[in-house]
Amino acid sequence: MKQLLSSLLAIENFDVYLVLGILIGFGLMESISGFLANSKRSKGDWIQEVFSFLFLSTGIKPAIVATVYFMGSSLYPEGTQLLKSLSFVPLFFGYILLDDVLQYWYHRSAHEYPFLWKLHRSHHQAEEMGYFVSYRNAMLYYMMMPNIWWVGFVVYAGGAKAVALGLVIKQLIIISSHSTLKWDKPFYKYAALKPIIKVVERIIITPSFHHSHHGTSMLDKASDPNGNFGNMFSLWDQLFGTATFQTSYPEAYGLHRKTEDDWTAAYFYPFVSSKDKRSEWHRDFKHEDTATKEALNVELTKGKEYLWCACGRSQTQPFCDGSHHGTKIKPLKFTAKRTGPVRLCNCKATKKGPFCDDTHLSL
Repeated sequence: MKQLLSSLLAIENFDVYLVLGILIGFGLMESISGFLANSKRSKGDWIQEVFSFLFLSTGIKPAIVATVYFMGSSLYPEGTQLLKSLSFVPLFFGYILLDDVLQYWYHRSAHEYPFLWKLHRSHHQAEEMGYFVSYRNAMLYYMMMPNIWWVGFVVYAGGAKAVALGLVIKQLIIISSHSTLKWDKPFYKYAALKPIIKVVERIIITPSFHHSHHGTSMLDKASDPNGNFGNMFSLWDQLFGTATFQTSYPEAYGLHRKTEDDWTAAYFYPFVSSKDKRSEWHRDFKHEDTATKEALNVELTKGKEYLWCACGRSQTQPFCDGSHHGTKIKPLKFTAKRTGPVRLCNCKATKKGPFCDDTHLSL
Protein backbone atom coordinates (compact mmCIF):
# COMPACT_ATOMS: atom_id res chain seq x y z
CA MET A 1 0.00 0.00 0.00
CA LYS A 2 2.78 2.39 0.93
CA GLN A 3 4.62 1.59 -2.29
CA LEU A 4 1.43 2.15 -4.34
CA LEU A 5 0.86 5.51 -2.65
CA SER A 6 4.46 6.55 -3.31
CA SER A 7 4.08 5.56 -6.96
CA LEU A 8 0.89 7.58 -7.32
CA LEU A 9 2.38 10.63 -5.66
CA ALA A 10 5.34 10.40 -8.05
CA ILE A 11 3.05 10.79 -11.07
CA GLU A 12 2.96 14.40 -12.22
CA ASN A 13 -0.54 15.90 -11.80
CA PHE A 14 -1.90 12.57 -10.56
CA ASP A 15 -4.49 14.43 -8.47
CA VAL A 16 -5.86 16.11 -11.58
CA TYR A 17 -6.23 12.79 -13.36
CA LEU A 18 -7.93 11.16 -10.38
CA VAL A 19 -10.36 14.04 -9.82
CA LEU A 20 -11.30 13.98 -13.50
CA GLY A 21 -11.68 10.20 -13.21
CA ILE A 22 -13.99 10.64 -10.21
CA LEU A 23 -16.12 13.17 -12.12
CA ILE A 24 -16.31 10.99 -15.21
CA GLY A 25 -17.09 7.94 -13.08
CA PHE A 26 -19.95 9.63 -11.24
CA GLY A 27 -21.16 11.15 -14.49
CA LEU A 28 -21.35 7.74 -16.14
CA MET A 29 -23.02 6.11 -13.14
CA GLU A 30 -25.59 8.90 -12.79
CA SER A 31 -26.28 8.73 -16.53
CA ILE A 32 -26.79 4.95 -16.43
CA SER A 33 -29.13 5.35 -13.45
CA GLY A 34 -31.31 7.72 -15.51
CA PHE A 35 -30.28 11.04 -13.94
CA LEU A 36 -29.60 12.89 -17.20
CA ALA A 37 -32.74 11.57 -18.88
CA ASN A 38 -34.95 12.61 -15.95
CA SER A 39 -33.20 15.83 -14.99
CA LYS A 40 -35.26 19.03 -15.00
CA ARG A 41 -32.19 21.25 -14.95
CA SER A 42 -32.40 24.32 -17.15
CA LYS A 43 -29.78 25.31 -19.69
CA GLY A 44 -28.65 28.03 -17.30
CA ASP A 45 -28.18 25.48 -14.51
CA TRP A 46 -25.89 23.37 -16.67
CA ILE A 47 -23.91 26.37 -17.88
CA GLN A 48 -23.39 27.68 -14.35
CA GLU A 49 -22.37 24.34 -12.86
CA VAL A 50 -20.00 23.29 -15.64
CA PHE A 51 -18.52 26.75 -16.03
CA SER A 52 -18.04 27.09 -12.27
CA PHE A 53 -16.20 23.76 -12.12
CA LEU A 54 -13.94 24.59 -15.07
CA PHE A 55 -13.10 28.11 -13.88
CA LEU A 56 -12.49 26.94 -10.31
CA SER A 57 -10.19 24.09 -11.33
CA THR A 58 -8.30 25.81 -14.14
CA GLY A 59 -8.44 29.42 -13.01
CA ILE A 60 -9.21 30.31 -9.40
CA LYS A 61 -7.38 27.51 -7.56
CA PRO A 62 -4.20 27.64 -9.67
CA ALA A 63 -4.17 31.44 -9.46
CA ILE A 64 -4.49 31.44 -5.66
CA VAL A 65 -1.82 28.76 -5.23
CA ALA A 66 0.52 30.61 -7.62
CA THR A 67 -0.10 33.91 -5.81
CA VAL A 68 0.70 32.45 -2.39
CA TYR A 69 3.75 30.63 -3.73
CA PHE A 70 5.08 33.75 -5.47
CA MET A 71 4.51 36.02 -2.47
CA GLY A 72 5.98 33.49 -0.05
CA SER A 73 9.03 32.80 -2.20
CA SER A 74 9.63 36.52 -2.68
CA LEU A 75 9.18 37.60 0.93
CA TYR A 76 10.46 34.49 2.73
CA PRO A 77 12.37 32.11 0.41
CA GLU A 78 13.36 29.84 3.32
CA GLY A 79 9.67 29.09 3.85
CA THR A 80 9.67 26.60 1.00
CA GLN A 81 11.38 24.17 3.40
CA LEU A 82 9.06 24.72 6.39
CA LEU A 83 7.15 21.43 6.09
CA LYS A 84 9.68 19.24 4.29
CA SER A 85 11.15 17.94 7.53
CA LEU A 86 7.78 16.47 8.58
CA SER A 87 6.95 12.87 7.73
CA PHE A 88 4.11 12.40 5.28
CA VAL A 89 1.42 10.98 7.60
CA PRO A 90 1.30 13.78 10.22
CA LEU A 91 1.67 16.39 7.46
CA PHE A 92 -1.21 14.90 5.51
CA PHE A 93 -3.59 14.70 8.49
CA GLY A 94 -2.58 18.14 9.72
CA TYR A 95 -3.23 19.62 6.29
CA ILE A 96 -6.55 17.89 5.70
CA LEU A 97 -8.02 18.53 9.17
CA LEU A 98 -7.22 22.25 9.11
CA ASP A 99 -8.48 22.44 5.53
CA ASP A 100 -11.80 20.92 6.55
CA VAL A 101 -12.39 22.95 9.70
CA LEU A 102 -11.67 26.14 7.74
CA GLN A 103 -14.23 25.14 5.15
CA TYR A 104 -16.77 24.17 7.82
CA TRP A 105 -16.67 27.65 9.36
CA TYR A 106 -16.63 29.38 6.00
CA HIS A 107 -19.62 27.34 4.83
CA ARG A 108 -21.45 27.94 8.09
CA SER A 109 -20.71 31.67 7.90
CA ALA A 110 -22.16 31.68 4.39
CA HIS A 111 -25.48 30.71 5.97
CA GLU A 112 -25.24 33.24 8.79
CA TYR A 113 -24.02 36.47 7.13
CA PRO A 114 -25.92 38.29 4.34
CA PHE A 115 -23.09 38.99 1.88
CA LEU A 116 -21.58 35.50 2.09
CA TRP A 117 -25.06 34.00 1.81
CA LYS A 118 -25.60 35.79 -1.49
CA LEU A 119 -22.35 34.28 -2.77
CA HIS A 120 -23.47 30.82 -1.65
CA ARG A 121 -27.18 31.12 -2.45
CA SER A 122 -26.91 29.62 -5.94
CA HIS A 123 -25.64 26.38 -4.38
CA HIS A 124 -29.01 26.01 -2.65
CA GLN A 125 -31.06 27.12 -5.63
CA ALA A 126 -30.48 23.73 -7.21
CA GLU A 127 -33.73 21.76 -7.03
CA GLU A 128 -31.94 18.53 -7.89
CA MET A 129 -28.82 17.02 -6.46
CA GLY A 130 -25.99 15.88 -8.72
CA TYR A 131 -22.19 15.79 -8.71
CA PHE A 132 -21.81 19.18 -10.44
CA VAL A 133 -23.86 20.90 -7.71
CA SER A 134 -20.65 20.54 -5.67
CA TYR A 135 -19.18 23.46 -7.63
CA ARG A 136 -22.26 25.67 -7.84
CA ASN A 137 -21.25 28.89 -6.06
CA ALA A 138 -20.43 32.46 -7.03
CA MET A 139 -16.95 33.17 -8.33
CA LEU A 140 -16.15 35.46 -5.40
CA TYR A 141 -17.20 32.74 -2.94
CA TYR A 142 -14.30 30.61 -4.11
CA MET A 143 -11.85 33.49 -4.36
CA MET A 144 -12.45 34.24 -0.67
CA MET A 145 -12.50 30.60 0.48
CA PRO A 146 -9.85 30.32 3.25
CA ASN A 147 -8.99 26.66 2.71
CA ILE A 148 -7.95 27.34 -0.91
CA TRP A 149 -5.44 29.87 0.43
CA TRP A 150 -4.40 27.22 2.97
CA VAL A 151 -3.71 24.89 0.03
CA GLY A 152 -1.48 27.58 -1.45
CA PHE A 153 0.46 27.92 1.79
CA VAL A 154 1.00 24.17 2.21
CA VAL A 155 2.21 23.87 -1.40
CA TYR A 156 4.58 26.82 -0.90
CA ALA A 157 5.87 25.31 2.37
CA GLY A 158 6.77 21.99 0.77
CA GLY A 159 3.64 19.91 1.33
CA ALA A 160 2.48 19.51 -2.27
CA LYS A 161 2.20 15.71 -2.05
CA ALA A 162 -0.05 15.92 1.01
CA VAL A 163 -2.22 18.45 -0.81
CA ALA A 164 -2.46 16.25 -3.91
CA LEU A 165 -3.65 13.22 -1.97
CA GLY A 166 -5.96 15.34 0.19
CA LEU A 167 -7.64 16.92 -2.84
CA VAL A 168 -8.39 13.53 -4.35
CA ILE A 169 -9.95 12.15 -1.15
CA LYS A 170 -11.82 15.38 -0.53
CA GLN A 171 -13.31 15.48 -4.03
CA LEU A 172 -14.36 11.85 -3.77
CA ILE A 173 -16.29 12.53 -0.55
CA ILE A 174 -17.78 15.87 -1.67
CA ILE A 175 -18.86 14.64 -5.10
CA SER A 176 -20.34 11.43 -3.69
CA SER A 177 -22.27 13.34 -1.00
CA HIS A 178 -23.86 15.61 -3.64
CA SER A 179 -24.51 12.82 -6.11
CA THR A 180 -27.88 11.25 -6.87
CA LEU A 181 -26.15 7.91 -6.30
CA LYS A 182 -27.15 7.37 -2.68
CA TRP A 183 -24.52 4.80 -1.81
CA ASP A 184 -25.47 4.82 1.87
CA LYS A 185 -29.13 3.92 1.24
CA PRO A 186 -28.68 0.12 1.57
CA PHE A 187 -26.99 0.62 4.94
CA TYR A 188 -30.16 2.20 6.34
CA LYS A 189 -32.41 -0.38 4.69
CA TYR A 190 -30.85 -3.54 6.10
CA ALA A 191 -30.57 -3.97 9.87
CA ALA A 192 -27.28 -5.88 9.64
CA LEU A 193 -25.62 -2.92 7.91
CA LYS A 194 -26.90 -0.15 10.19
CA PRO A 195 -24.07 -0.43 12.76
CA ILE A 196 -21.55 0.12 9.95
CA ILE A 197 -23.15 3.30 8.65
CA LYS A 198 -23.55 4.62 12.20
CA VAL A 199 -19.76 4.59 12.48
CA VAL A 200 -19.06 5.81 8.93
CA GLU A 201 -21.43 8.79 9.09
CA ARG A 202 -19.80 9.99 12.28
CA ILE A 203 -16.51 10.24 10.44
CA ILE A 204 -17.20 11.32 6.86
CA ILE A 205 -20.03 13.18 5.14
CA THR A 206 -22.54 10.73 3.64
CA PRO A 207 -25.21 11.49 1.00
CA SER A 208 -28.08 11.42 3.53
CA PHE A 209 -26.17 13.78 5.85
CA HIS A 210 -25.47 16.33 3.12
CA HIS A 211 -28.70 15.92 1.15
CA SER A 212 -30.43 16.96 4.37
CA HIS A 213 -28.60 20.28 4.20
CA HIS A 214 -30.04 20.88 0.72
CA GLY A 215 -33.63 20.12 1.73
CA THR A 216 -36.10 22.98 1.33
CA SER A 217 -37.74 23.01 4.75
CA MET A 218 -37.36 21.58 8.23
CA LEU A 219 -40.99 20.48 7.97
CA ASP A 220 -39.59 17.64 5.93
CA LYS A 221 -38.16 15.33 8.61
CA ALA A 222 -35.17 14.49 6.39
CA SER A 223 -34.23 18.16 5.87
CA ASP A 224 -32.11 20.51 7.94
CA PRO A 225 -30.97 23.43 5.76
CA ASN A 226 -29.79 25.18 8.94
CA GLY A 227 -27.22 22.51 9.84
CA ASN A 228 -24.92 19.79 8.50
CA PHE A 229 -22.31 22.22 7.19
CA GLY A 230 -19.44 19.71 6.98
CA ASN A 231 -17.59 18.99 3.72
CA MET A 232 -15.39 15.95 4.39
CA PHE A 233 -15.82 15.11 8.06
CA SER A 234 -18.96 15.27 10.18
CA LEU A 235 -16.70 15.81 13.20
CA TRP A 236 -17.10 19.59 13.15
CA ASP A 237 -20.90 19.49 13.01
CA GLN A 238 -20.90 17.11 15.96
CA LEU A 239 -18.39 19.24 17.85
CA PHE A 240 -20.17 22.56 17.26
CA GLY A 241 -23.75 21.32 17.61
CA THR A 242 -24.96 21.52 14.02
CA ALA A 243 -25.20 17.80 13.19
CA THR A 244 -28.46 16.07 12.33
CA PHE A 245 -28.08 12.44 11.26
CA GLN A 246 -30.68 11.18 8.81
CA THR A 247 -31.74 7.78 7.51
CA SER A 248 -33.72 9.10 4.53
CA TYR A 249 -33.60 11.88 1.94
CA PRO A 250 -35.51 15.16 1.48
CA GLU A 251 -38.74 15.23 -0.48
CA ALA A 252 -37.83 18.60 -2.01
CA TYR A 253 -34.58 20.44 -2.69
CA GLY A 254 -33.87 24.11 -3.29
CA LEU A 255 -35.02 27.39 -1.77
CA HIS A 256 -38.49 28.03 -0.40
CA ARG A 257 -38.70 31.41 -2.13
CA LYS A 258 -38.34 30.88 -5.89
CA THR A 259 -36.88 33.55 -8.16
CA GLU A 260 -36.04 33.77 -11.86
CA ASP A 261 -32.31 34.55 -12.08
CA ASP A 262 -29.92 34.41 -14.98
CA TRP A 263 -26.88 32.22 -14.34
CA THR A 264 -24.62 35.25 -14.80
CA ALA A 265 -26.16 36.94 -11.74
CA ALA A 266 -25.79 33.72 -9.73
CA TYR A 267 -22.13 33.33 -10.64
CA PHE A 268 -20.86 36.90 -10.98
CA TYR A 269 -22.73 38.55 -8.07
CA PRO A 270 -22.12 41.33 -6.92
CA PHE A 271 -20.68 42.43 -10.27
CA VAL A 272 -23.85 41.33 -12.11
CA SER A 273 -27.31 41.75 -10.62
CA SER A 274 -30.58 39.89 -11.19
CA LYS A 275 -33.50 41.37 -13.09
CA ASP A 276 -35.98 39.67 -10.77
CA LYS A 277 -37.01 42.20 -8.10
CA ARG A 278 -37.83 39.34 -5.72
CA SER A 279 -34.24 38.10 -5.82
CA GLU A 280 -31.58 38.90 -3.24
CA TRP A 281 -29.26 39.46 -6.20
CA HIS A 282 -31.43 42.35 -7.46
CA ARG A 283 -29.66 45.67 -7.06
CA ASP A 284 -32.48 47.23 -5.02
CA PHE A 285 -33.58 44.18 -3.02
CA LYS A 286 -34.15 44.62 0.69
CA HIS A 287 -35.76 42.21 3.12
CA GLU A 288 -39.04 43.62 4.39
CA ASP A 289 -39.58 43.70 8.14
CA THR A 290 -42.89 41.89 8.55
CA ALA A 291 -42.87 41.65 12.35
CA THR A 292 -45.69 43.53 14.04
CA LYS A 293 -46.51 44.61 17.58
CA GLU A 294 -49.51 42.36 17.82
CA ALA A 295 -50.27 38.67 17.95
CA LEU A 296 -51.61 36.83 14.92
CA ASN A 297 -54.60 34.54 15.30
CA VAL A 298 -54.23 31.40 13.23
CA GLU A 299 -56.06 28.09 12.92
CA LEU A 300 -53.90 25.06 13.75
CA THR A 301 -54.60 21.37 13.33
CA LYS A 302 -53.78 18.97 16.16
CA GLY A 303 -50.75 16.82 15.46
CA LYS A 304 -49.62 18.88 12.46
CA GLU A 305 -46.11 20.38 12.42
CA TYR A 306 -45.51 24.08 11.71
CA LEU A 307 -42.46 26.26 11.20
CA TRP A 308 -42.72 29.57 13.06
CA CYS A 309 -40.78 32.55 11.69
CA ALA A 310 -38.32 33.92 14.27
CA CYS A 311 -36.45 36.39 12.03
CA GLY A 312 -39.35 38.76 11.33
CA ARG A 313 -38.77 38.79 7.56
CA SER A 314 -41.13 36.10 6.29
CA GLN A 315 -43.75 37.03 3.71
CA THR A 316 -46.04 34.33 5.12
CA GLN A 317 -46.19 35.42 8.77
CA PRO A 318 -46.27 33.97 11.31
CA PHE A 319 -44.82 31.00 9.41
CA CYS A 320 -41.36 30.63 7.89
CA ASP A 321 -40.73 31.11 4.16
CA GLY A 322 -36.94 30.77 4.24
CA SER A 323 -36.19 34.49 4.55
CA HIS A 324 -33.92 33.78 7.54
CA HIS A 325 -31.14 32.49 5.27
CA GLY A 326 -28.14 34.76 5.67
CA THR A 327 -28.80 35.31 9.37
CA LYS A 328 -28.02 33.38 12.56
CA ILE A 329 -31.73 33.14 13.33
CA LYS A 330 -33.48 29.83 12.76
CA PRO A 331 -37.20 29.11 12.54
CA LEU A 332 -38.88 27.13 15.31
CA LYS A 333 -40.60 23.87 14.45
CA PHE A 334 -43.52 22.91 16.68
CA THR A 335 -46.44 20.49 16.72
CA ALA A 336 -49.96 21.75 17.40
CA LYS A 337 -51.41 20.24 20.56
CA ARG A 338 -55.00 21.01 19.66
CA THR A 339 -57.17 22.03 16.73
CA GLY A 340 -58.48 25.58 16.70
CA PRO A 341 -57.43 29.22 16.90
CA VAL A 342 -54.11 30.09 18.56
CA ARG A 343 -52.34 33.41 19.17
CA LEU A 344 -48.85 33.23 17.70
CA CYS A 345 -46.20 35.83 18.38
CA ASN A 346 -45.37 38.22 15.56
CA CYS A 347 -43.17 40.71 17.43
CA LYS A 348 -40.53 37.94 17.67
CA ALA A 349 -39.73 38.89 21.27
CA THR A 350 -41.84 36.29 23.05
CA LYS A 351 -40.21 34.14 25.70
CA LYS A 352 -42.69 31.36 24.98
CA GLY A 353 -42.19 31.02 21.23
CA PRO A 354 -44.03 30.46 19.08
CA PHE A 355 -46.92 31.55 21.28
CA CYS A 356 -47.67 35.13 22.19
CA ASP A 357 -46.91 36.11 25.81
CA ASP A 358 -47.95 39.75 25.31
CA THR A 359 -44.36 41.01 25.24
CA HIS A 360 -45.42 43.23 22.32
CA LEU A 361 -47.46 45.35 24.75
CA SER A 362 -44.27 46.65 26.36
CA LEU A 363 -42.34 47.29 23.16
